[in-house]
Amino acid sequence: MKKKFINASIYKHNDAREILVEDGKFVAFGNNLGEADEVIDLGGKFVLPPYVDSHLHLDYYFTGKDDGSENDTGTLFEGIARWSKIKIGQTKEQAKERMYKGVQEVMSHGTQYIRAQTDCTAPELKNIKAMLEVRDELKDKVTIQVVALPQEGMYAYQSGGKTGLQLVEEALKLGADVVGGIPHFEHSAQEGKQSMQDVVDLALKYNKLIDVHCDETDDPNSRFVQDLNANAYRAGIGKQTTASHTCSFGSADDAYAFRMMQLFKQSGINFTSQPTENLYLQGRQDSYPKRRGITRVKEFFHDGINVSFGQDSICDPWYPAGNGNMMMILDHGIHAAQLMSDEDFEHVFDLVTYNGATTLHIEDEYGLDAGKDANFIVLDAPNAFEAIRNRADCLASIRKGEYLFKKAPQAYDVSLSL
Repeated sequence: MKKKFINASIYKHNDAREILVEDGKFVAFGNNLGEADEVIDLGGKFVLPPYVDSHLHLDYYFTGKDDGSENDTGTLFEGIARWSKIKIGQTKEQAKERMYKGVQEVMSHGTQYIRAQTDCTAPELKNIKAMLEVRDELKDKVTIQVVALPQEGMYAYQSGGKTGLQLVEEALKLGADVVGGIPHFEHSAQEGKQSMQDVVDLALKYNKLIDVHCDETDDPNSRFVQDLNANAYRAGIGKQTTASHTCSFGSADDAYAFRMMQLFKQSGINFTSQPTENLYLQGRQDSYPKRRGITRVKEFFHDGINVSFGQDSICDPWYPAGNGNMMMILDHGIHAAQLMSDEDFEHVFDLVTYNGATTLHIEDEYGLDAGKDANFIVLDAPNAFEAIRNRADCLASIRKGEYLFKKAPQAYDVSLSL
């Protein structure tokens, strides 16, 4: 069956106004694309590939509303301590229920691709098992990659006769897609450095991607990203590797940053920034001037180093708000990174679309190109600039040519008149 979507403003297809879809695949983008079994008028609205949330903790969803979960210091480390107690009492069924609710909320804003950071530092691996089930049960509606994250450390965590390192490997054997790590939470720099070799060794052993919570601290001496980058580069898997957060790189001196930028380019490593969460968590020990916890997003973006944005958390011990709307994450991120020139406005949607797909290593299947699955979203705006300026709502999400949801544009019962 052929469907033709007409009267569209299409990202990266400036001259095209029509989209032809057949059997769930994009056939063509252009004008006067011929007859179709169904013609859908998009009313001049802006079409994007679906949002990609390249860093989201679905197993923590709304655990911040549990008794005793409030983070008094507002720091990463207290958040981990609070979560350590919460997860003991959470069953696999409860975790799965939270995950479903989290996925539904995120998808309602136009996200169809999620990298789900999932805690594996529990001997039963209940969160990993729940997340793997959710991934497989929802695969026709949303693409989820499961990260085996040792939230309490590969070496710092030991319980039930197992280390975090052993549990990461067990999670990979169960089917997790990505090797995680958190070197700045280990008890020593030596253990942190060793964990950066471990993630590469495990990725090679099991043919997995890598995504490390890396240097999520204001300490400019936290430089595990250089170990991760060097190990991945030597192994030839830089493009399959992601450094998440890297807050300390925003505090590092320029001489170090200049050298590392060259090495990042050589390896092809990816970066993700979580602007709302790190704006909230970082700089807690500063008076003024107060650091804001954002890595060098602008420099990465302008220098051809792949960087994307993620929501990170939704109402958990680390972050008390959030709703998975990547438009809001983009808005906060480009303000914090000062990515708002005329030229930037034409490209910054990449931070929550194409760059995220590169991070997830799914470039071959993602995007607005003929032959690929007809996955896209429709925003309530006529172009990229107006969508960003007005923080445009997502009116529709289409997967393989079929609506996941559709709603009417904003309308007034009584319009403003002057």
